[in-house]
Amino acid sequence: MNAIISASDLASQLAGENPPVLLDVRWQLSVAKAAGEPSFDGRAEYAAGHIPGAVFVDLDRELAATPGTGGRHPLPDLAEFGAAMRRAGVSSGTPVVVYDGGQGWAAARAWWLLRWTGHPDVRVLDGGLPAWQGGLSTEVPEPAEGDFEPVPGATGLLDADGAAALARSGVLLDARAGERYRGEVEPIDPVGGHIPGAVSAPTNENVGADGRFLPAEELGARFKALGVSDGSEVGVYCGSGVSAAHEVLALAVAGIPAALYVGSWSQWSSDPSRPVAVGPEPQ
Repeated sequence: MNAIISASDLASQLAGENPPVLLDVRWQLSVAKAAGEPSFDGRAEYAAGHIPGAVFVDLDRELAATPGTGGRHPLPDLAEFGAAMRRAGVSSGTPVVVYDGGQGWAAARAWWLLRWTGHPDVRVLDGGLPAWQGGLSTEVPEPAEGDFEPVPGATGLLDADGAAALARSGVLLDARAGERYRGEVEPIDPVGGHIPGAVSAPTNENVGADGRFLPAEELGARFKALGVSDGSEVGVYCGSGVSAAHEVLALAVAGIPAALYVGSWSQWSSDPSRPVAVGPEPQ
C-alpha cells in the first residue's frame, strides 16, 4: 500500500463515496522546548484555514507523552492516543490521510503511530498543505466517534539497547542534520555527536525543493548508497523521534521496512553511561 498520496488524488477521494478521515497535524519544533517552552502546534493556523473536513491533532499532547526519561517525544499512552484518534473519527475500516504545514515530520509521526498500532490504511499528503490546490475552510468538523483501538506492533520499534545493537548488526540511520551528527553543534540536547555505528542520513535529503518525496527509485538508490541492501535490518533515529518518522516514511516509499527509535538522541544523550561518537564516520 502506498504510504503517500498526491493532492490531486486526495481531492478525488474526498469527493468520492468513501472519503478518508483527514488529520491536520501542523507543528514545528521549537529550540525553546529544551528550556521547557512549548513547540508551535499550528492550532491557530488550523483555525485560520484547513482542508475542509480536517480535524486538528496536537503532536505534543496526542502523539507523544510528557518529556522525561523517554526523551522529548516519548510514545503516548496508547489508551489516550486511541481516544484521541476515535474523537477525530478514526476507524479501522476507514482510510486516513494526514498532513502538516509542508515539512512532513509531524504528519509522518502520526502516520507511523497509526501504522505501528495496527491501522491498515494511512497515508501522508505529499508536500503537505502547500501542495493542496483546493479551497480552505474555517469550519471545525464534528466527526462521528471512530472505533479504532490501537494494538502495538511486535516489530518496528527500537529502544536504546536495540538501537545500539542494530548499529552493529544492521544499518542505523541518523536523520538529523549532518553538523549535529558530527557533533559540531547541538542546539537542543546536552551532548553533540551520534550513536556509535550510526550512519548520517539527513531526512531533508529525502525530498525535493518543493517538499515532496523524491521518486521511489531515487530514494532506493540513496539508501543503498548509505549501506542498505536487500535483507538489511534498518532502524532510524533523530533528535526526538519526529523527523526520524519522516525517514521511516521515505524508506517505506522506497519499499524498505524500518524500525523507529522513538527516544532518539534526546534519550540517548541524557544517559551519561551511553557512548557518544563524533566526526563524520560511524565509528
